[in-house]
Amino acid sequence: MLSTFPVYCFTAFFLNKWYQSVVSEEVQGNRKLHHRMEQFILELQKEITTEISRIDGKPFFADHWTRPEGGYGISCVLQDGNVFEKAGVNVSVIDGQLSRAAVAQMKARNKDIVGDSDVPFCVAGISIVMHPKNPMAPTVHLNYRYFEIENPADPTKPQMAWFGGGCDLTPSYLFNEDAEHFHATIKAACDQHDPKYYPQFKEWCDRYFYLPHRGEARGIGGIFFDDLDDRDPEAIFAFVRSCGKAFLPSYVPIIEKRKDLPFTEAQKQWQQLRRGRYVEFNLIHDRGTKFGLFTPGARIESILMSLPLTARWEYCHLPEPGSEEARLVEVLEAPRAWAKSTPSA
Repeated sequence: MLSTFPVYCFTAFFLNKWYQSVVSEEVQGNRKLHHRMEQFILELQKEITTEISRIDGKPFFADHWTRPEGGYGISCVLQDGNVFEKAGVNVSVIDGQLSRAAVAQMKARNKDIVGDSDVPFCVAGISIVMHPKNPMAPTVHLNYRYFEIENPADPTKPQMAWFGGGCDLTPSYLFNEDAEHFHATIKAACDQHDPKYYPQFKEWCDRYFYLPHRGEARGIGGIFFDDLDDRDPEAIFAFVRSCGKAFLPSYVPIIEKRKDLPFTEAQKQWQQLRRGRYVEFNLIHDRGTKFGLFTPGARIESILMSLPLTARWEYCHLPEPGSEEARLVEVLEAPRAWAKSTPSA
């Protein structure tokens, strides 16, 4: 099992050199799709950490780790920053054998996998969670991944492969213009590829990021999809790239607008209560967290990177009727349509 301490810590210079050595390879031709997905997420990680570090004024800690069973990752974490209490941008490129529990979980999702254990697989994904300090600024989450079940009889053709992922916004205080901008930006990325994508994946997101034991959504949604394999893989890959590239335009204008707003101690306490809900969803319901914990040799620090640095639970807490806190809960209990035709400036 891997230590909870960093395996390798790179300076910015050496991490830059490592990125260049990976992403300088030819991306077209006969390169396997999972290698091209790997290149894309490494480039996206570098782009996002550079911009978020500029906003915060503090650099990310870059932890390069390896997995004995196969694969590697780069976990970039900014903690106790000026703007962000905790922000993580994690890339994982994993290969190995699926455990019996992981195979059973996939078969429950109607995956026609041959065998019950020791099934070879590879996955490349990027996962982002950012928890701002200011309760007026929303938490944001993104995850995009490509998964292959390998075919031992023909290594050049996977037994099956699919894409999954999405992005969503979780405010503690709701600003309608922020919700509209976030959704409109994502919708524009989806519409480049299929006008049916956004309404379909927005509804899926509302269903997925739902806490049944609380009767409310985790946030105000975005898009979510999984097991996407219904068309040419190249077309789906192009869609995923568009969604990944939409992250900064969807979130940066919001965080720039909200990060310095004044707030009270009571509003900070409410943010901590909402983060408690975030923790509940991630540990009880999130499919990706469950898969990671079932994977032998999993990087636990990276899997739990999504959790906020601090959270709070109070017994039978209810917001004051008519308050901004109560308005947020009303929206979480009944998802709304937020997207306008174009994102705000």
